[in-house]
Amino acid sequence: MSDYYRKWKIKLPKGQQYPQFGDSLYYFVNGDNKSPVILVVPFKPVGNDTVIGYYERKKNAPYPVITSRRTPLLTVHGNVMYDLFYQSNVDTPFVQKDVYQHTLQTSLELTYKDRYPIRLNFTTRMGNSSLFRNLTDANLQFTSRDFKNAMLQRAKGWDAGKYAQLEELEKLRAKLEAKQLEINRLKGWKTDPAFLQRLVEARERAYYGKIRDSLDALGNPEMEMPDLHMGKRGLGKLELPGSMKGKKEDADSALQRLTTRYENADRKLDSLQAELMKLQALYKKQEDIYNFRKGALADVLIRSKNNKELAENLREANLPDTMLPKGYKHLLAIRSVGIGRTLVDYSELTAKNISILGVQAEYNPSYYVGFATGRVDYRFRDFFTNANRSRQYLNLVRFGLGMRDGNNIIMTYYTGKKQVYNFNTTPGGNNNTDNLEQRIMGFSLEGRWQLDQNNYIIGEAAKSSLPTYARPVEDHSSTLATALKLDDHSNEAYSVKLSSFWPQTGTKINGMYKMMGANFQSFSLFTTGSSQTGWSIRVDQPFFKQQLTISGSIKKNDFTTNYQQTNYQSNTVFKSIQATLRMKKWPVLTVGYFPSSQITKLSDDSYTENLFYNLVGTASHFYSVRGIMMSTVFSYTQFYNKQTDSNFLYFNSKNMLLNQTVFVGKFTINGGGSFATNPEYNLYGADGNVQYKMRSWLEIGGGMKYNYQTVYQLTQIGYSGNARLAIPKLGEIALMAEKAFIPGMEKRLVSSNNGRLTYTKTF
Repeated sequence: MSDYYRKWKIKLPKGQQYPQFGDSLYYFVNGDNKSPVILVVPFKPVGNDTVIGYYERKKNAPYPVITSRRTPLLTVHGNVMYDLFYQSNVDTPFVQKDVYQHTLQTSLELTYKDRYPIRLNFTTRMGNSSLFRNLTDANLQFTSRDFKNAMLQRAKGWDAGKYAQLEELEKLRAKLEAKQLEINRLKGWKTDPAFLQRLVEARERAYYGKIRDSLDALGNPEMEMPDLHMGKRGLGKLELPGSMKGKKEDADSALQRLTTRYENADRKLDSLQAELMKLQALYKKQEDIYNFRKGALADVLIRSKNNKELAENLREANLPDTMLPKGYKHLLAIRSVGIGRTLVDYSELTAKNISILGVQAEYNPSYYVGFATGRVDYRFRDFFTNANRSRQYLNLVRFGLGMRDGNNIIMTYYTGKKQVYNFNTTPGGNNNTDNLEQRIMGFSLEGRWQLDQNNYIIGEAAKSSLPTYARPVEDHSSTLATALKLDDHSNEAYSVKLSSFWPQTGTKINGMYKMMGANFQSFSLFTTGSSQTGWSIRVDQPFFKQQLTISGSIKKNDFTTNYQQTNYQSNTVFKSIQATLRMKKWPVLTVGYFPSSQITKLSDDSYTENLFYNLVGTASHFYSVRGIMMSTVFSYTQFYNKQTDSNFLYFNSKNMLLNQTVFVGKFTINGGGSFATNPEYNLYGADGNVQYKMRSWLEIGGGMKYNYQTVYQLTQIGYSGNARLAIPKLGEIALMAEKAFIPGMEKRLVSSNNGRLTYTKTF
């Protein structure tokens, strides 16, 4: 027997199903053969054996509690600004001293129930100058553009944390939580120390029973030792006699019950985990659906051509009601609603870019309705005359079919009272234009044909009432009757517009042609009493992968002004061209040649306007040198005018300006030089200033400027200082004071002391 057991090796069990019980027993295996001849021997600890058990309780990460945020009734964001500006001398041809102006303005964005945006703007300006009018303007406006932007912001903020508010995902999440809870319970039962101890004890009793039966069988003559030389196939096994197998089965029963229970728990756990994986996949699928809807919403909001198409795409997207505000179809159809100081921009021949104090609205679902009514004040931004004029008003109604940004046909009716500024239009040759007014009325038919996505044509025909000065004295026809005279074509007007874009080359072309009869009247036309024909064309062309852009335009008699004489007829063709070059790591270069104008006051009631060309070139560059950020700007300007046709102080002058800015830590250092020359003298200038950010809430700065004027041999030095103070929850206060020099009498620079106090609050 000793030789027999010397060929056996003692091994610890490996790869068992329950490795936590591996230290409870040893087994012997024959070292010379691979056949499973096994003798199980229990491990008997010497003395007292201490069993150390580990129990780890893993806290389940709780799901975030999603609380619905209370939506405020009204949300207000915006800014308020107050500005006080003082000038000891005013930079105009008029002599004005010690002029101050107070300006108070606010721009607010009001959002009702976090869904419906409305803009409120208010401005008031007052001062002691007779040249600058005191103005008070207010505007309340709703546009579909703001409403669409608000919906886009909600789409971007529609994140996964809000999915639980949706019914389908809420049900799935509840199922997931229930399955996870059951899985955690089973895992806890399997790792329960009390159950593990019972299982260990049962296995030990079973193994002890086996070994006891084996030891008793060693003395039994029925027990035979296996023949170790029979080879792998014939190797015998160590087996108990049949008379002793009953005791073995009794010893295994307790262990079998616990093992079966453990295995059943394992199978159930595997099944639950499989179900959990299916639910998680379903939840992920639903999540992807809502992610797709979120992306689809953003895509719909950005890519829809017009509001009608947007409303249809939103309906087809099958979005939840929580994402779409109530009445969104009608709100998207409202192009704009304005109350107060608002802009009327409808058509070329009726009312184009007219500022009124009143109400205007446009509604365009699949048909079009628009109206505007209010007082017209062409000079509400007039800075050089403050004379009272007769009141003017506008009433306008538009009806049509189609989308205004697509194919449409629109009929417009307009009426109102308009002031005539031209002395050749007074009845009986009276040149007194004070309070001269005309009651006007007219109709227009406008159509737009969208050829494709990038090309469209707009045509319009209009007919108005005859002005009073064009009617015979004996004609007492009503305003409407004169507008309906079909045999008179002097009160008709026609216009055609073309817009085209070629994606292959990036070319943009815009053209316009219009013809107006001598007696045609509208709010878009200042001059009356002469027939006019005008046309214009503009081309924008990029080159070298958008690095170089060249824009050019030519136009004839398309210059609208109320200061020209009534019989003004021009054959001059105005030309302008501009080129911009943008290359990576290179300065941005811009060169332009275009017409400008200057208004000159001849008397209290007479003005003249002179036109001339300008040449402008700029080069700007923002770069870094050894980690220091810098900015350089160079500009050149030349005015092509003469002293005989202009009262401009620097006629036919050339101006050059070089400015350099360096950003070093908390310092911003700025310096530059300028040179201006004209046929009479040269003017040289140099300046420098430093800004220092002492704290995040405090910034101070100061500078000096040197001026030298040839011929008069004048040397003048100016200086300036400023400060900015940011007070938490209160706002920002900025102060500025300077001693500057402006053009004065006898073509000399005169001193002007200026100061400014500005308060700004953003919320």
